[in-house]
Amino acid sequence: MKSIIQVLPALNQGGVERGTIEIATALKKAGIPNYVISSGGKMVPELTKIGVEHITLPVATKNPIKLWLNSKKMARIFKEKNAGLIHVRSRAPAWSVKWASQKINVPYIATYHGCYGIKPALKKIYNRVMIQGEKVIAVSDFIKKHLMDEYQVPENKIVVIPRGADTKLFDPERVGQDKIQAFLTQYDIPVDKPIISLVGRLSRIKGQSVMLDAFQYMKHSEVTLLLVGGNPKGEYEKELQTELAKLPEDTTVKIFAVPGKEMPVVYAASDIFVQPTLVPESFGRSIAEAGAMKRVVVASAHGGACELIENGVTGFLVPTGDAKALAEMVDKVLDMPQKERDQIGERACANIRENFTIQKMCEKTLALYQKYLVE
Repeated sequence: MKSIIQVLPALNQGGVERGTIEIATALKKAGIPNYVISSGGKMVPELTKIGVEHITLPVATKNPIKLWLNSKKMARIFKEKNAGLIHVRSRAPAWSVKWASQKINVPYIATYHGCYGIKPALKKIYNRVMIQGEKVIAVSDFIKKHLMDEYQVPENKIVVIPRGADTKLFDPERVGQDKIQAFLTQYDIPVDKPIISLVGRLSRIKGQSVMLDAFQYMKHSEVTLLLVGGNPKGEYEKELQTELAKLPEDTTVKIFAVPGKEMPVVYAASDIFVQPTLVPESFGRSIAEAGAMKRVVVASAHGGACELIENGVTGFLVPTGDAKALAEMVDKVLDMPQKERDQIGERACANIRENFTIQKMCEKTLALYQKYLVE
């Protein structure tokens, strides 16, 4: 049997990296030879643990000469490993993969993980390498539309494979009250106030400022807001500190980061999860995870969120960047009887488990791979 080789810049923490490990695991379980090429990173031991070989090359580079040299090395590796298909997940290494593919006639596909910038015009030319393989995987219908509108990619060349939540990890039945209480104690979170959580790196585009602005319109100011993503730095830190100083006295804000495996308890401890992003998410993994944990989600009405949430049924969508609309919706959810909130959470969980799981993502990806694996 021929092998599958995944290529990405590095194996550090992130959604692309996590997806690579998940596919490598699924291939290993299916008995399909597979390898991962990257410049290395702290997630490499996870590959070693499951018995998948990692091959280190400096593929994070954007230097044209190094990209060309990488292509020569890749061509040799693809031959040695009897590659039937190369799956590349980022633009810079995609150029090396393309040249190696042409040299030894091994097909490649690419996953389009987000809306890359298209200005200046050279950017668009640079991005096109991601659509020049056999197929291009879009992680949502939103990305599919972007590819068709901006790059005129034929619909039959695009395969939509949404990313998914790990429903074994994000399972509310696995998080008992003892874990929730320990979490609240560890981070000194008040137990007598509703908890709103916002998960994501602290960046202007993630919308933390929109949520903080919303408090000037909210009638329910006696709440705790968890900004889970680490400490802000630079100008954004100053901006957030200014906004924090304006909050009502009875509003508590906690800013911290937790390891990924501890995220289920963050969702379980929360009454509402908000994702007021200012830039559309290609998929919205944290929305899927919160939904799997039966939380009520309020998110900006753009990008992948519109595919994960049926407005008013499995969660709520609000206009992007509209702090007043966000405030009104959060107030509305807080005013709901617990039974009604629970029903929304149950429907959200059912939707994620039916449509947006890691298992389904892996099944669809392996089905795409199959035709390239025959000797």
